[in-house]
Amino acid sequence: MAIVELNEANFEEVVSGNDFVIVDYWAPWCGPCKSFAPTFEAVSEEFPNIVFAKVNTEAEQGIAGHFQIRSIPTLMIFRDNIIIYSEGGALPAGQLRELLTKASELDMDEVRKQIAESQESGE
Repeated sequence: MAIVELNEANFEEVVSGNDFVIVDYWAPWCGPCKSFAPTFEAVSEEFPNIVFAKVNTEAEQGIAGHFQIRSIPTLMIFRDNIIIYSEGGALPAGQLRELLTKASELDMDEVRKQIAESQESGE
């Protein structure tokens, strides 16, 4: 599957319109980002049920600011429009596969329940 380039116009539609989205926040001047790009693309071929997307933080500073991206590359996983993972740093292909497999196994009903409970208790 092709990598989706996200911008202000399509970000909300892509994230809310798909069950599982992984976003790579990157910039053209970032060496580690350039090194990670082929891994991200190769792994995307192995997970056709996941939308792989990229945000150029240089061009899309509003999105980067909204999500408080402080270092790049940063990976963020959305499941059912909920951020379940957000970490800076590039991952080797094996770790990225493992992360995606574990994220796909999450019980999202349980995640929503935990979010509701933490909001009720004021955390």
